[in-house]
Amino acid sequence: MLDVAMIERGLEKTGKSKGGLAAAMGVRPGAVSEILGGERLVKASEIIPIMQYLELNLAPIMGRVGAGAVIEPDFEQVPPEGLGDIALPFPIMEETVAFEIVGDSMLPKYESGDVIVVYKDQRHPLSSFYGEEAVVRLKTGERYLKTIERGKSPSVVNLTSFNAKPIVGVKLDWVGEICLSMPKGQLERLRAKSARPRKKGR
Repeated sequence: MLDVAMIERGLEKTGKSKGGLAAAMGVRPGAVSEILGGERLVKASEIIPIMQYLELNLAPIMGRVGAGAVIEPDFEQVPPEGLGDIALPFPIMEETVAFEIVGDSMLPKYESGDVIVVYKDQRHPLSSFYGEEAVVRLKTGERYLKTIERGKSPSVVNLTSFNAKPIVGVKLDWVGEICLSMPKGQLERLRAKSARPRKKGR
């Protein structure tokens, strides 16, 4: 789950030093170079300090996605840094972004306030997503969380959900393949845990 490429990316993205990372891990400075050079493996106890120091568990929230509601602005109109970050309990790949769900058309599987993490770039052709749930952006700019169904022609699709009428015959500009979903309750517990002051050791 945590590899050398992710550590190198974290160092570059945050501008932090190998020495600082070593201090966060509680190891001698040369240990980080050994890990990056393939001479040493990351220990299980070191994963969380590395992840937190290099912010490898932060996914940018790029906006909201409608599960029944129409969500704008367009994906490109969101600031490059996003609308904030969500801290996950594990490291994630750089090519992912997050969206907060608004609406109830995908109940009971997804609730308003849940967060969906998707791949930033569409990695597969549209036809491969038929029958799958995904975050989609229409050519007209609206963004939804829906199930993609085959349309009357290869260039259009129908978007279906559990509790709303289908959206028929629309063209998509982008498909965000779902990487993982985080229920609202789980997110609230994670936020409460991270905000809780740590007990000082005696």
